[in-house]
Amino acid sequence: MKTINQSLSKHLSQILLSALLTKSYKIQNIPRTFASVCNNRKKQNLLKYPALKLDETMPKFLKSIQPLLSDSEYEETEQVAQEFVCNEGARLQELLEKTAQCEENWLAHRWLKFAYLANRMPVTIYSSPGMSFPIMKFKNPDEYYDYTSKLIMGLVKFKRQVDESLIPIVKMGKLELDNSQFGAVYGTCRIPLKDEDDIEYNPNSQHVVIIYKNHFYKLPVYNKQDRIINAKVLAEQLKRIADTEKSYGLPLGILSTDQRDNWAQSYLELSKCGNNCQSLKCIHSALFTVSLDQCVDFTDADKYNILSHQLIHGGGSKQNSANRWMDKTIQVIVNPNGMSGFCYEHSPAEGQPIALMTEYLTKILTKQSEFEDGSSEHYDCASKLEFAEPTDCLKDKINKAMENVDKLIDNFHVQVAHYQCYGKEFLKQQKLSPDSFIQMALQYAFYKHHKCIAAQYESAHLRIYYGGRTETIRSCSNESLAFARSMLNPSANDQIRVDLLKEAVNGHRQYTNMALQGRGVDRHLLGLKLMALENKLPLPKFYSSPGYVKSSHFRISTSQVATKNLAFMSYGPSTDDGYACCYNPRDNDIFLAVSSWRSNNETCSEKYAKSIEEALTKMHDILLKTQNEKGKKEMKCKK
Repeated sequence: MKTINQSLSKHLSQILLSALLTKSYKIQNIPRTFASVCNNRKKQNLLKYPALKLDETMPKFLKSIQPLLSDSEYEETEQVAQEFVCNEGARLQELLEKTAQCEENWLAHRWLKFAYLANRMPVTIYSSPGMSFPIMKFKNPDEYYDYTSKLIMGLVKFKRQVDESLIPIVKMGKLELDNSQFGAVYGTCRIPLKDEDDIEYNPNSQHVVIIYKNHFYKLPVYNKQDRIINAKVLAEQLKRIADTEKSYGLPLGILSTDQRDNWAQSYLELSKCGNNCQSLKCIHSALFTVSLDQCVDFTDADKYNILSHQLIHGGGSKQNSANRWMDKTIQVIVNPNGMSGFCYEHSPAEGQPIALMTEYLTKILTKQSEFEDGSSEHYDCASKLEFAEPTDCLKDKINKAMENVDKLIDNFHVQVAHYQCYGKEFLKQQKLSPDSFIQMALQYAFYKHHKCIAAQYESAHLRIYYGGRTETIRSCSNESLAFARSMLNPSANDQIRVDLLKEAVNGHRQYTNMALQGRGVDRHLLGLKLMALENKLPLPKFYSSPGYVKSSHFRISTSQVATKNLAFMSYGPSTDDGYACCYNPRDNDIFLAVSSWRSNNETCSEKYAKSIEEALTKMHDILLKTQNEKGKKEMKCKK
């Protein structure tokens, strides 16, 4: 199967750097541990990430903000931008160019810090997406353990391919795409600290951690001869763990769902007790965690919504939210009800590893021969990780974390729509980019539903560069606004609407190509902002201009995650008054996972998802109608 995934990213372009203005800090180079991981990869021919020229970026920026501003706001921003280019911007550009000369990728480690490690919101919902697998039907517990053991063995086999540099190197044109992120997700864990987290890499780990009824078990996945342990043996170990634990353990995992400074305080308190540090180290160093969850009921009508909730946050303190360790890069989640997937802590990498893992697992799970190899001898059994009785202080923090995650979950509204009228095959027949077409549907649906236009984010990978992360595709444009208006204008005919749709799609495609080459707007402007902060210079007025503020407030935060599976990715919105929408365009249908915050009276995931489906149908209909009318005219001419 071929993954069309361009980039999975929690869309953190709206980094709240203003809160850091009062702090002194020093930017370090890419963490040594991560550099060592990257150095183990097969040597690739990659580009050095450049500092763009300001006189190239600013015209693109000014064009991108036009649909979002009034005439007076645009004039104000244009004037401020001109002053910025001639004054502070020129100085910051000089600093950025000097920095870029000294580093292979001046952005990567800064992005890691400000988009993730210094962000104090919970990773739960705000940052970590959930990636689903097709829903299974387990006839009995043995099938459940067998399936889970195959997931574990399959992921370890995939890691061996990573270690042996067998992951294919993909090219964009003649340029190779960086594979280093595949080596940065196994054995990786975020460490909660006050103000700014750390990240720990353990690529040579030999075990995973199983979480069952809030109990933690170390499960070796290699035997003493460094052979992968057979799936049947792993299944027996899982069954033994489940048979051993009849009651729930301390809900320590719930602490990892909390706001980062709260979690940092709890982590410090947890580390003081008994031999907890040894157990914590074992969790940190695990290749990944596996959550054996408690069964959650669902109906056919709400199955995808329930699945999304279980993967992203576990359903709350009364369900499976404590059966997690949210700091692990890879959390495998399996429910006896047949639901399974990943929860993915986003800080060390984008979603390419997760996307390829998903495709790999789906491909081999049906092949019994893939799980008949491996070792059935000379292995260590699973062993329980012991935690000391919590102090009264820690008990209070656990109760507070439960309260906080339940409030957060109550506020989170997700609606997964399975649109079945058509998919990307129809769009390819129309010679339209499926991704750009869906982006226009999202824009049109928002405009119809909210009677205004919105800044819209889509992630584009920067993998042609060493350590490349993402650039922003600014999907809102003059062309997308013209198209949306035409759809609501009763005097516009369908041919005009189709022409404007094609212009909007082509415009988006052009911006996408530009972003994939690293020639977007947002990362360059962020780099200049960071130069001011790092050098303790005043933040230029440009960054508080109407154009910069409004165009960076992404009320629609999107990404495409394409797989042939009956599956989807979902995550939380990046603004209080906006939506997240992750979509999977398959050949003849489309999955759309829409989320918003219930606390905002203007947004509603269910209504917006319905508007998107209506937009997709309307756009389909006008394409066919104009084609039919054109065909009739041609037939008349021939007669």
